[in-house]
Amino acid sequence: MNASDFSIPTRTLVLAMVNQDGRLDVPALYEMAELCGLTDQQVRLCLRRLVVDGSIRQDSGRGRRAVFIAAPGVASMMLPELKYLQLAYRQDAGMWPWDEMWHLVAFSVPESRRAARDTFRGHLRFLGGAPVPGGFYVCANDWGDEVLAEATRLEIADGLSALTSRDLKVGGVSEPRTLAGKLWDLANLEAEWIAFEQRLASSTKSAPDSLLRIVEFAQIMERDPLLPSELLPPDWAGRRARASMAASTDITDSSDIPLTQAMHALLTQAR
Repeated sequence: MNASDFSIPTRTLVLAMVNQDGRLDVPALYEMAELCGLTDQQVRLCLRRLVVDGSIRQDSGRGRRAVFIAAPGVASMMLPELKYLQLAYRQDAGMWPWDEMWHLVAFSVPESRRAARDTFRGHLRFLGGAPVPGGFYVCANDWGDEVLAEATRLEIADGLSALTSRDLKVGGVSEPRTLAGKLWDLANLEAEWIAFEQRLASSTKSAPDSLLRIVEFAQIMERDPLLPSELLPPDWAGRRARASMAASTDITDSSDIPLTQAMHALLTQAR
């Protein structure tokens, strides 16, 4: 793969141009869209869709003179949460050793609350959970507070069960590193991190390349269960890729793009 194999979604580009005060820099947006190979029509269509779904609202003007205001927090949703970035870099540095505990949850939600059940399952996966036979989800990190908070928000906490164990066996496998490879698709995840690292190495200092790498980094981070180093293969590609990403933030020339500003701030705090 080369640096052009990953493209930036129009929606992501639009929200990347939202300033800290919530205003969308429309002229800069169209300029960036052209640099990223997106047409004016794609941008206009995306703006209309974002207005319809409530992500932004049109305050005044039309065309390139239009003024749009983003809903609170919409743009920041494209970036990894700081606490997970901090966990990742601390694990990479050996500052967060595994306590050898497996954290498991199970839940019972009636079919009438199917939407809440599906949302909760997605959140468990976001937190690094993997399903195991018997209706449980397991995580190698202590996720109790986050799991309970989401279950409470969805009003399904009454059906939640949780436990921790040092002795977990799935399909006859109990050795921790082997078990982690069975529960999580680490081979594909490592391939993603390797491809990202290669594209990062061949990227230029241009604003489009910087945005592409930030978006790709955030998307892979969302899929990474952030397993402790003790459960990962030696020379884990995610560790190398995160180190390369942190180093690359000091050489970008796109600091006028709000998303790059936010990413730089997050990485600086996380390291």
